[in-house]
Amino acid sequence: MLQVARLAPSLLGEEASLLIHDFIMSQEHADGGFCDRDGDVDLYYTSFAIDTLTALQVDLPEETLIAFLKRKLSEVAELDFVHLCCLARCASALSDCRAVGDLAPVFAAIEKYRTEDGGYNQAEGMETGSAYACFLACGANADHGRTVSNEEGVATCLESLKVAGGAWANDVALPVPNIPSTAAAITVSRNLKLTIPSETSKWILESFHPGGGFLPFPMAPMPDLLSTAVALHALDGLQVSFDDKKEAILDYIDSLWTAAGGFHGSWEDDDLDIEYTYYGLLALGHLAL
Repeated sequence: MLQVARLAPSLLGEEASLLIHDFIMSQEHADGGFCDRDGDVDLYYTSFAIDTLTALQVDLPEETLIAFLKRKLSEVAELDFVHLCCLARCASALSDCRAVGDLAPVFAAIEKYRTEDGGYNQAEGMETGSAYACFLACGANADHGRTVSNEEGVATCLESLKVAGGAWANDVALPVPNIPSTAAAITVSRNLKLTIPSETSKWILESFHPGGGFLPFPMAPMPDLLSTAVALHALDGLQVSFDDKKEAILDYIDSLWTAAGGFHGSWEDDDLDIEYTYYGLLALGHLAL
């Protein structure tokens, strides 16, 4: 993802890239991390800030980040699954992740979210896993050159989440096919060398909206930037062309851009945040290929 996102500045141009950099740095918190939409320091948003700055190929504020991540490492017992995975990802982006400290407790804590079916879930003690949690756990390990234990269990979990048409639901409790879960499952499946249904790419392409983005799920009222970015990433991973849609997608992304240096998440999203700004770069990176 980061390799592709690094291509975004070639479409943005120098001025827009500088605006994005300034926007991201304006969200830096006094505690050393980066802010969520409410202005509170947050590991989740910090991980997207780091990825955005990395995509822009600028230096990270490593000194303050290390201090922030060290504090979070000392609070591992208080972190939930998503933030544990974000802590691992943030540390991996540093020039030397050892500066943060021993991350073994982070990976041990992540394993507490294993499910009976062999996957991962964002909540502890669950019988079945979710596509999103499997994606985060596999990614957190891969960021540090590790592989998850019981890969067969993850594969079994993902198999249970497949729905008709080649898509995936996020969990068995709500078996609704959606783009984010499908994209997550595709990424994990590719890394685990699992078979991906032949009709998957067709299902993704059918989620394209005439306005230029991708719908998050069938019959959704409008596309959003997250779904658009991960749909493009999934199609690229499947080596499926979307050249005929590039112009419309560029127009869609442009409609979400602001001179403040960030991207809105959708046409109805009035706020800017770091997460959607990163997804804007990821989408543009794929369009630059």
